[in-house]
Amino acid sequence: MKHFLLLLLFLTAAHARIVEYDLEVAEQSWTPGGKVKAVRALTLNGGIPGPTLRFREGDTARIRVHNRLKGEETSIHWHGLILPNAQDGVPHVTTPPIKPGTTHTFEFPLVHSGTYWYHSHTGLQEQVGIYGSIVIEPKNGEPVRADRDHVVVLSDWTTESPEEVMRTLMRGSDWYALKKGSMQSLIGAAKAGALKEFWERERSRMPAMDVSDVAYDAFLANGKQSITLPGKPGDKVRLRVINAAASTYFYLHSATGPLKIVAADGPAVEPLSVNRLLMGMAETYDVIVTIPPGGQWEVRATAQDGSGHASILLGSGELHSPAEIPRPDNYRMDSHLMAAMDDMDDDDMPGMKMDGDTGMKMDHPKMKMAKAGEPERPLSPYSKLRSRESTAFKASLPRRSMELRLTGDMERYIWSFNGKTMAEDGVIKIKKGEVLRLELINDTMMHHPIHLHGHFFRVLEGQGSRTPLKHTVDVPPMGKRTIEFEANEYGDWLFHCHLLYHMHAGMARVFSYEEQGPDHVPHMGEHAHDPLYFMLDGSLQSHMSEGMLTVMNSRNDFFGSWDVGWGEEDDTEYEIDLGWKRYFNPNFSTVLGWRFTNMEDAENRAFAGVEYRLPYLIGSSLQIDSEGDARIGLSKALQITDRLGVFAGVEYDTNTEWEWTLGADYILTKQFSLITQYHSEHGFGGGFSFRF
Repeated sequence: MKHFLLLLLFLTAAHARIVEYDLEVAEQSWTPGGKVKAVRALTLNGGIPGPTLRFREGDTARIRVHNRLKGEETSIHWHGLILPNAQDGVPHVTTPPIKPGTTHTFEFPLVHSGTYWYHSHTGLQEQVGIYGSIVIEPKNGEPVRADRDHVVVLSDWTTESPEEVMRTLMRGSDWYALKKGSMQSLIGAAKAGALKEFWERERSRMPAMDVSDVAYDAFLANGKQSITLPGKPGDKVRLRVINAAASTYFYLHSATGPLKIVAADGPAVEPLSVNRLLMGMAETYDVIVTIPPGGQWEVRATAQDGSGHASILLGSGELHSPAEIPRPDNYRMDSHLMAAMDDMDDDDMPGMKMDGDTGMKMDHPKMKMAKAGEPERPLSPYSKLRSRESTAFKASLPRRSMELRLTGDMERYIWSFNGKTMAEDGVIKIKKGEVLRLELINDTMMHHPIHLHGHFFRVLEGQGSRTPLKHTVDVPPMGKRTIEFEANEYGDWLFHCHLLYHMHAGMARVFSYEEQGPDHVPHMGEHAHDPLYFMLDGSLQSHMSEGMLTVMNSRNDFFGSWDVGWGEEDDTEYEIDLGWKRYFNPNFSTVLGWRFTNMEDAENRAFAGVEYRLPYLIGSSLQIDSEGDARIGLSKALQITDRLGVFAGVEYDTNTEWEWTLGADYILTKQFSLITQYHSEHGFGGGFSFRF
């Protein structure tokens, strides 16, 4: 018997295929074509995206990753695959980073089928090209057959470096909103018939809304803005669609008619037809379309913010395009929330109340309308997805629930769970064998695609035992998702928002198995860093100059500010502050510093104070200095058109008394604006302002 078992084991091993690939990470100048200029990119085997890695369920993957970069580490994470912890590819957390000039060999069994992908988990490399697709064919063939099978990798592309994108987001710049046509203004609100909503938003201290963070230069399918795939009339075409974008949700829609979903995040599901499919970053869907006769038919991936699209063309002849998806109405907050109402019960609406954070009432008439019919801009179809077989966990397994609130601040660009970044609170302990249920409650006005490494989870939307398995779930604005997974692995596994810049800003955790011992501390690597950013903002005018140089991280500003006038005075007057500001939330900060001045009846002094944001986004400040004087100030800025804004400020100091200013600026470029300003101490003048 012993010899028979050994022979059986040998024969099984002999029939297991080892499928090998080599991936070379290199730097080169690259463009997706069209009018998009060539910039530095990171390629895989010379291209973007990298090659499709094809396997059969039961194979063993052996993949050698060669780092040809100069002075830069890299990594590859195998997104959605169940594999040994050391093969997951997250630098330091599970796998050593791949040093320049070295090769790392990954080897792991492929225990399930489906459409997946791979990407870098080092810094912001994913944005500049390190991503590709994985297809694992089922042992017994696809349950829903098609005549043709194509992989479509969606992505977003910017000609800025991702580091500059991150710095722009950290400074709270409105440039990206202006660039993609979603800047909010007083005139824009009037034209949209939304002046009431505009002032209600300002009164509730909410900044202008948008559905995405970055203005992109192109949206891509397989590295191009438009691709043509082979097919003839009558063909059923399986499109394995992967959203590999850094920060773009896509609506997938087709001129051929409804999309038939047959797989979601890898596992097959019962076929489901939808007219429009919202795909969060890192999600994958297999959809089947049938090519009609008489022309070329477009399947379009439209960016959720309406700023562009990528095209997948099937067939040949006269072009047939799908109907345009309406752009979001950013002036009316309820338009961002209506879709969320469509697939949630009243008990699942945690943030829908009128307060300073949301400004929305549950009995708003448009909230009721949203539940009456299908929105034009639907959410992900989780409530309609059904697994092809039971995914229920054994009833005997212990169960535990945990609430995770998705928290963040677009102005400061801090993103977190339960109000803390990964650097502040990075580890969640779990026990092997338990079922962990997570209540993901989104306290922000943005979508978040949440991904768990190394596990599938059930998305609980009322399907009972046929609940679908996924590795990434979209949590809509002010909405909630409930997921659960069995802790059946070992080691440390990353859990994070897959919007790249949100993860980089702190929206991540590590699930750490307790079986590693009470003294085990996960190595979180760069994901727990809180990097510093340098900012320079100011103006140079005919009568004065003012500005600030800041070194900042998520919650601290170390700054030097100046106010220098040479207009109405015989001598140049100046006031220079050096200090530290501690940021607590969008409405409250504290400040401590030292003031240098040559103003009349004033002298150098230390000061401490608070800054508080009032309704209508009016800034207020109160300072007490070491000479016993107090200073109180109010300030307000208002955008009149997309490019024209006005600002005003008034200040009373018990030593130097009243000072006030009134001005306007006109945005020229990301770095420069024209400015004109009257200052009570320095007079009237103009010049330009700058932002670096």
